[in-house]
Amino acid sequence: DDVESLDILDSEAQSSIVIALVDRLINTAIRMNASDIHLERYKTFARTRYRLDGVLHNQTNFDNQLFQNYAGVVTRIKIMTSLDIAERRLPQDGATAVQIGDREVDLRVSVLPTNFGERVVMRILDRSGTALTLESLGFLEEDERKVFEAIDAPQGMVLVTGPTGSGKSTTLYAALGRVNREGINILTAEDPVEYSIDGVGQVQIKEDIGLTFTSTLRSFLRQDPEVILVGEIR
Repeated sequence: DDVESLDILDSEAQSSIVIALVDRLINTAIRMNASDIHLERYKTFARTRYRLDGVLHNQTNFDNQLFQNYAGVVTRIKIMTSLDIAERRLPQDGATAVQIGDREVDLRVSVLPTNFGERVVMRILDRSGTALTLESLGFLEEDERKVFEAIDAPQGMVLVTGPTGSGKSTTLYAALGRVNREGINILTAEDPVEYSIDGVGQVQIKEDIGLTFTSTLRSFLRQDPEVILVGEIR
């Protein structure tokens, strides 16, 4: 029965309707510059929400088709992100990259089992947005001056804090862009590495094999760095 159920899910995920729906969900979100896509299933309906400028907005034009094909959509996303389609009891995290026109976009996917089916959240990481400068982030003049002073200081530590989706990573990458030059050795410890930056040594944390933030930072000290970026403090 389990094998038959998986075959049905796989078949649904490969149907043209489901493939087209998933592509449309992702492409529309990217065109709208959404930071996240939320897919949710309830007893009598399903809904799609995009996070735009920090606020979740319902996208009702997808709801009926999503409700009718929800299991297939989730399975399709799992296949795209190399997740286990048979596992529906535990949370899973995955990632993939998609090409939309001339834009290369990374998707980080979180799947969470709920009482009415698996809930999916996709974080959109647009690589074309990595050329941001600190000057373009919209700081007030006085705040911008303070940030520049902190980033340009010969020593010290700068903490960037805020809720999910508030621009922490964008600010950190813009700051790296300011200090990234030939005479500076920069190392980062990230989980995950969201964007690749030329001239910066970026380490993907893999706690399952013992590559933790702690062990990575210990190794950094033997790599003669001027600048160290730690993606998260836990």
